[in-house]
Amino acid sequence: MTSPSLQQQVQQLREQIEAHNYAYYVLDNPVVSDAQYDDLYRQLVVLEQAHPELITADSPTQRVGDQPLSGFSPVVHNVPMLSLDNAFSDDELAAFNQRALERLAGVTDIAYAAEPKMDGLAVNLRYENGHLVQAATRGDGAVGEDVTHNVRTIRCIPLKLRGADLPDVLEVRGEVFMSKAALAKINQAQLA
Repeated sequence: MTSPSLQQQVQQLREQIEAHNYAYYVLDNPVVSDAQYDDLYRQLVVLEQAHPELITADSPTQRVGDQPLSGFSPVVHNVPMLSLDNAFSDDELAAFNQRALERLAGVTDIAYAAEPKMDGLAVNLRYENGHLVQAATRGDGAVGEDVTHNVRTIRCIPLKLRGADLPDVLEVRGEVFMSKAALAKINQAQLA
């Protein structure tokens, strides 16, 4: 049995590492050097190796890396993952607006915002009690592929959500993409 002080030390290390991951990967504002981060991470690895009963699925050490799985299991979406139509002309945009107004009873005006499209991989992240339990691709909209193992390698995606009033189940949908700068960094690492 592990002592409460050891459990607290492990939890504090995890929280520090996740805070540093958030600052680095989400805010793009690291607050410690790579060496300091690596030291914290190594401390956690050593403690978890010495006390495997303390390892949890949301520990930063449980992020998988390197080789993605070659086969994917199907995932049936609870709510279909639909895709928006493209509009390439003013007429097509006006037709879209008209269809939207017809479907929204009583609405006479809709405000829109537009931004450049990032083309990547549409994913659905499922959290249960704040913990990432599944990541799935859009697939055909009704059935996607389980890519949880692969998504765990993306450090800006939290394995555990923050907050006090989290719902039992939360599904988040978005686009996974790689910037040109990140691709260049990976290519340089591969060359080295």
